[in-house]
Amino acid sequence: MTTISQAPAPVVAPGRLFIDGEWRDAADGGTRPTVSPVDGSETAPIAHGTPADVDAAVRAARQAFDSGPWSRMGGHERARVLLAVADLIERDAEEIAYRETVDMGKPIMFARQEVPFVAMAYRYFAGLATQLSGATRPTATPTFTYTLREPVGVVGAITPFNFPLVLATTKLAPALAAGNMVVHKPSEATPLSALKIAELFAEAGLPAGVLNVITGPGAELGQALSAHPAVDKISFTGSTAVGREIIRTAAESLKKVTMELGGKSPNIVFADAYLDQAVQQAFFGIFYNKGEICTAGSRLLVQRPVYEEVVGKLVEQAAATLPGNPLDPQTLFGPLAHRAQFEKVTEYTRIGRAEGAALLTGGEAYRPEGLEGGLYFRPTVFGDVDSAMRIAQEEIFGPVLSVIPFDTEEDAIALANGTQYGLAAGVHTSDVKRAHRVARALKAGTCWINTYNLFDPAVPFGGYKASGFGREFGPEALESYTQTKSVWTDLS
Repeated sequence: MTTISQAPAPVVAPGRLFIDGEWRDAADGGTRPTVSPVDGSETAPIAHGTPADVDAAVRAARQAFDSGPWSRMGGHERARVLLAVADLIERDAEEIAYRETVDMGKPIMFARQEVPFVAMAYRYFAGLATQLSGATRPTATPTFTYTLREPVGVVGAITPFNFPLVLATTKLAPALAAGNMVVHKPSEATPLSALKIAELFAEAGLPAGVLNVITGPGAELGQALSAHPAVDKISFTGSTAVGREIIRTAAESLKKVTMELGGKSPNIVFADAYLDQAVQQAFFGIFYNKGEICTAGSRLLVQRPVYEEVVGKLVEQAAATLPGNPLDPQTLFGPLAHRAQFEKVTEYTRIGRAEGAALLTGGEAYRPEGLEGGLYFRPTVFGDVDSAMRIAQEEIFGPVLSVIPFDTEEDAIALANGTQYGLAAGVHTSDVKRAHRVARALKAGTCWINTYNLFDPAVPFGGYKASGFGREFGPEALESYTQTKSVWTDLS
C-alpha cells in the first residue's frame, strides 16, 4: 500500500491470539486476512479463533482471578501497570494510529488525536484504582460494620469496528483498574489495535491471564463468550439487535451486563443559534469518522425560520468534502470500514429516495484515483425528511444525514424523543435557559449544548432506552466492574 507520509509505513505482523500471557495460533490453525478499506488490500493474516480458544482464554482468566496476584494486588500496584501502558501507548503512537487508519479507514489526523486521549484514559483509571474504597456504616446493633468494593471477576469485553482503540479502552481501563480479568473480543474487521495493546500490556508487566485477546468471527465467539459459565460479566458495545441477543444468552447464567448500543441522535438548531457554529457542529456531528459513530447526529432538526440557510450552508460544505486517502494528513473523510457497512449505507440511500426524501447531495460511491478498490462513499444529506421515514428512525451508521424542519420548542422535543434510541443529543441556541430546559427534556444519556461529540475520561457516557444501560468513563464506570461486600462484627 502506498502512503502519503514520507516515513516508511509500520510493518503489521501476522496477528495471533493472546492467551495466558502467550501468543498462540487458533486451535485449528485457521487465519483470515484483515482487509484494508483504503484500497481493498490485505494488511495481515489474523488468527481465526474458535470456541475452543474462547474456552482456553476464559479458563486462563478464571485461574488468574482465583489464584493470581492482580485481583489481590493493591490499587497503587495496579495503577503502576496502567501508567506504564499509557507511557508505552505514547511511545508507539504513530504505529497505533497507522493500524487504526489502515484497519478501519479513520483519517490519520483523527487517529493521531485519539492515541493521546487513550493514554489519558488509562492514566485517569490508574488514579481511580487507588481510590476504590468501602465505608463504615452505623447500625442499630452493637456491631462494627463496613463495606468492601471487590472486582466482579472475569469480564468478557466485546467491541465493534468503528473505534477499535477507544472503545476497547472504555472497557479495559476500568475493568483492569478494579482488579478484574478480561477476555477481549475485538471486531473481526478491525483487530489490529487490540493486538498491539495486548503486546504493550505484556511489556508493562501485566501478569499472565489478566488480559486475553481472541480474534475471529464475531457472532460465534461472542456467543461462546456470553454463554461461558466462568464469565462473570459481559461488557458490550455494538448494535441494539446484537445487544439483545447477548443479554438473552447472558441471562441463562445471570451474568452482569452493561450495554452501549445504537443511536439515532437528534441535533437541534433553534433560530436563535449561532448559525455558522451550529452548521460546523452539525457537519462534524454526522460526518466525523464517516458517520461510523454511535453518537452521530444523524437527525438534524432545524427551526423553520433558518431552515433554508442552515441546509444551504451544510449542503455546500458536504458537497465540497470528497472522500480521500485516510493516510493523507489533510484528509477529513475516509472510506467506510468494511464491505457490509458500505452496502448498508448504499441500501439506506436507496430507501431514502424511495420514501420521498429530497436527496440534496451525495448518495453515491466515490472512487479516488489509485484507490478504486476502497470503500468510499460521499457525504449524503437528505432534506425535508419526515420523522416517520426509515432513514429518520433506523440507525444507518454511516455518512447519511436526515434534516427535519420543526416549528416550536415542544415540536423539537417531541421529534427528538421520537425514536427507540436515547444515546446522545445536541442543542444549539443562544438562550441559556432554553438550552438547559431542552437538555433536561431530552431522553438521552449525553446532551451537548452549542457543541457536539466531546468526550473525556472523567465524564460518564451511556444511553437511555434502546441505547443501552450502564456507564463508561467517569467514576461511574467502576460501579459495573465492582461488587459490594458487607462485613459485620459483633461487639456486644
